Formats: sequence, structure tokens, C-alpha cells
Amino acid sequence: MPGIGLGTFGSDNYTAQQVSNAVREAAEVGYRHFDCAEVYGNESEIGESFLAIQKSGISREDLWITSKVWNHHHHQVEEACQHSISNLNAHYLDLYLVHWPFPNHHEKGVSVDSRDPHAVPYRHDRYMETWQQMEKLFRDGTVRQIGVSNMTIPKLELLWRDAEIKPHAIEMELHPHFQQPELFRWAKDHEMVVIGYSPIGSPSRPERDRTPEDSVDIEDPAIVRAAQRLGVHPAVVCILWQVQRGSVPIPFSVKRAQFEATLQAVCGLRLSELEMSEIGQSDRGCRLIKGQVFLWPSATSWQDLWDEDGIIRQ
Repeated sequence: MPGIGLGTFGSDNYTAQQVSNAVREAAEVGYRHFDCAEVYGNESEIGESFLAIQKSGISREDLWITSKVWNHHHHQVEEACQHSISNLNAHYLDLYLVHWPFPNHHEKGVSVDSRDPHAVPYRHDRYMETWQQMEKLFRDGTVRQIGVSNMTIPKLELLWRDAEIKPHAIEMELHPHFQQPELFRWAKDHEMVVIGYSPIGSPSRPERDRTPEDSVDIEDPAIVRAAQRLGVHPAVVCILWQVQRGSVPIPFSVKRAQFEATLQAVCGLRLSELEMSEIGQSDRGCRLIKGQVFLWPSATSWQDLWDEDGIIRQ
């Protein structure tokens, strides 16, 4: 897996064509890793860019393409995967993830108060039915690797106990103000590749994911100092920190100058040990993607999704 990728979640701010254009331009400047998902609503447009990229002389084998099965397709994983492969013109997927551990759906652009009337809490036997379909895709060679996203340690412990094929990767929210050290260590100890989304603090995240207590990573004094020394934007420092820490960031941008500068910095710059230490001490536990839209009727708050006290809420 290339050590940095381009995210393709355009939130509610960018069109599918804008994201598709960014994918094509990112390949031109050197990106080979692209993180996609069914629910983003832009895989067919991105697929057109993948065709153009391959026609330009970059082989499919040189690309790393990830996609994810969405919540309302947990019972039909193979069909969802084949649909993504077809839309992406990918022939196969390098990595396929279970996007969320809940089968709770929401439509694009909903508000924070939106709820799936059929929403339910996590149930391990139901998740294992989904995971067994993922294992079949891996055995069949339809996908090269399988993994999880938005999981917690209690849920992972159950999956590790019961899965025949363990997850190869985990995608989680990671940025200097939300470092998830326990989950990060657990994943590393279990030999999963850690992929970090929202690596600069997701400034373009949907309004439903914004709350007054959210902090801003790129304004952190330690990050600003490091950026001034290196002569880069603080956002680049957030990404460098993640690469040097040992995870794979997937920043999103549709602006060529931004994603090109990020790639150049990752390939040519390094934070000092002191800077890494200072940024490591800036963790505020500030989860930005809280997932309120996935709550079930008896849940009390978004914290019920994340098993913060080690207990899976039912």
C-alpha cells in the first residue's frame, strides 16, 4: 500500500465531477493510492478517471484502489463489491472495508438529527455474517485485502476471536487532536495497517459533524511552529506527523496545488524528534466524525457508538 493516499469523500461541498478530476490530476503528480466508497456517490465518475489514468500508461497494478461496503448492503456484500468494481473500472479491489459496524443507513446530505427508523445497535452475530461474506471475496480473489473501519477495541476483540481471516487493515479517524493511542497500538500489535482519515482535522466535513467544542488542528501551536520551520502549511505537518508515526493518511483535496505540495513534503521532509514529541502531546481526544446519524432509538448519545468505557452498548 502506498504510504499516502487521496481521499474521495467530497462531503456536501464538492461535486462528483470535481472529485473525479482531482483523482486524475493526483495521478498526474504521483499519487497511486485512492480511497473510495459506495456511499460517496462518485465511484462511476472516478471510474472514468481511472480509465483515463490507465490509458495514460499507468497500469492497474500500479494503482491501489480501496472501496467500502455501505451499511444497508451488509447482507449483500458480494453484490455491493462487484458494483463498486464495475463503477470504478477497477477489475478488482486492492482493499475492501466494512465502512461502519452498524447496518444503519442515512441519505446523502442529511442533518445531524436524521435517524434511520430501522437503526439498531451493534450485534456481533450480525456483523460476523457480513464479515464471512468479506472473507469469501478474499478467498475468491475479488479483493486482495479485507479490513474494517470505524471500529473499537471491544468489537475488534470479538472479530479477532471469531474470524477465520483476520482484518488486514483498519481505517479510523486520526489527526493530532484525536490520536486514538490505545486503538492505534491494538491495531499495530495485531499487524493491521492503520489508515487515517481526516488527517488534518477535516475542515470540509459536513455540518452534521460540527459541534462547538471541536478544536482546530492546524491552529495548534506545536503544529504551527513545525510548519514555520519547514516552510509549509500546518496541514502538511499534520500529514507528516501521521506518516512518521506509522499510519497511512488519506487527505482529501480537489486543489492540485494542495495535494501536490503534500506529496512533495511527505517524500522530502521530516519532523524532528522534538516536534513529533510535542505534537504527540497535543492530543485533545477531539473526535470530529461522531456518527450521530447512526444512533438507534434507545441510544442516549453519540458516545454509545464508540464503546468508550469498553462496553458495547445494546
